[in-house]
Amino acid sequence: MSARILLVEDEESLLDVVSMNLEMEGFEVVTATNGIEGLKKFAEQHFNLVILDVMMPEMSGFEVCEKIRLNDLNTPILFLTAKDSHLDKVNGLKLGADDYLTKPFNLEELILRVRVLVKHSLKGTKAETAAQQYTFGGNEINFVTYRAVLANGNEIQLTKKEISLLKLLIDRKGTVVSRQQILNYVWGYDVYPSTRTIDNFILNFRKYFEADARNPVYFHSIRGVGYKFTDTVS
Repeated sequence: MSARILLVEDEESLLDVVSMNLEMEGFEVVTATNGIEGLKKFAEQHFNLVILDVMMPEMSGFEVCEKIRLNDLNTPILFLTAKDSHLDKVNGLKLGADDYLTKPFNLEELILRVRVLVKHSLKGTKAETAAQQYTFGGNEINFVTYRAVLANGNEIQLTKKEISLLKLLIDRKGTVVSRQQILNYVWGYDVYPSTRTIDNFILNFRKYFEADARNPVYFHSIRGVGYKFTDTVS
């Protein structure tokens, strides 16, 4: 199950950009364009994180945070705002926010902060356990220990890059992941391995996890587009 995020932002262009990027990272995003609507959705649904703009019509993000904290002390809250004075940050944190990011911001930094806060909210839950391991076709991958138990009973140690690529493909199961997305997520923005390098990782995954590496059912190369994982058996 994907972690669920409530994003409350009255600037619709920014709402769309942030929402799209969070969804690309595998999060389920529910949006609201003002504080009253955001508070109503929070009361009706469960979320692993709330992202709040501060300056909104009808009810400010500070007021929304304060009302949430009256009944909920655990759900992480991140302020995403143009109010960048020291007093504003202190005020937001005093009201119960867990983090405070000022506009303009870097999307990569936002996503990193979101991941930390969501991880905290999942601590000790079934969702955290599910995020640590994945089973398909008799294979079991542990994303924490980097070990995998294969369908034939053999156990192998995976590299950090193998685990990162596996996590990316599995998190986006059934969706084609582009080469650029893989580069950014697995290798970072400053390293540019060849397409052949990524192909070799996929070939290794087929050797590890497929019953017949020549006829893969899990790991697919989509020519000219990217790569895809499909769990067609389990």
